Amino acid sequence: MGILSGNQKKEPLHYGEVYNLFSFLMAANGFHSMLQTYGNHTGDKELKKFIEELIPGVKSEIKEVEEVLKENGIALPPAAPDKPLASLEEIPPGAKFADPEISASVSKGLAEGLVGCSTIIAQCTREDIAMLFGQYHMNKAQAAGKALRLNKEKGWLIPPPLHTKIPSEN
Repeated sequence: MGILSGNQKKEPLHYGEVYNLFSFLMAANGFHSMLQTYGNHTGDKELKKFIEELIPGVKSEIKEVEEVLKENGIALPPAAPDKPLASLEEIPPGAKFADPEISASVSKGLAEGLVGCSTIIAQCTREDIAMLFGQYHMNKAQAAGKALRLNKEKGWLIPPPLHTKIPSEN
């Protein structure tokens, strides 16, 4: 097991790590593109600010994962070019995303990112990769907490039926 005890960056990635890094990068590129689009569609100032706060973190994740893949000779997945800024008033009413659906979709994306990060951490043999995704997980958990608070404050959170009748013990 000597190969697993030295300098982390000199250890080879195993196939699962390569696949997970590549898949995470594809998803992060898609999430970044989605955030840019939603930023153009939202009319709610707090939601727009939240989306604008998420974008630099996603861009940082993309850059870091790209570096790891490049260092290991792995080709990068394709990514869409940055979306141009658009004026909300220029988007036809029938083509606009509504703020509650934007917030729900961003929340879903954060939740998917949490699961993805947890999966990658669990499958890593390289500690540096596991630690990197531990940091991403923590950042996404904090962002998901902000999204939850925003959804509650705006009345956009639709809870499942609440279980209020508890059977009595006989």
